[in-house]
Amino acid sequence: MTRIAAMILSVEALVVLLAVPVAINVSDVGTGAAWLGGGAVAVLCVLGAGMVRRGRPGYVVGSVAQVAALATGIVVPAMLVLAGIFALMWFVLLRIGPEVERVKAAREAAARDGDA
Repeated sequence: MTRIAAMILSVEALVVLLAVPVAINVSDVGTGAAWLGGGAVAVLCVLGAGMVRRGRPGYVVGSVAQVAALATGIVVPAMLVLAGIFALMWFVLLRIGPEVERVKAAREAAARDGDA
């Protein structure tokens, strides 16, 4: 689950940074403000991606990054779609990820018990 979470956040950071020039061209956002906002969201994503192996704090930072990315949709409506896709993937990961991990651990334990 941590690998998938880190991957989602890493790709989201890249997408947010690539969206900054688009936001500058299609909205009334100033260049500095756009890079500051986009950079802040990207930094949150990268921090979350690095922290997910440490447990809950990484997932909290990742969730904050999702909210921040969605908030950029207030200024750049197209970001609502992009951020919405990532937020949906994040929510699904948080929702079904632990169950998938439990099933995987049970399968591995059964395989170990069968080998012994």
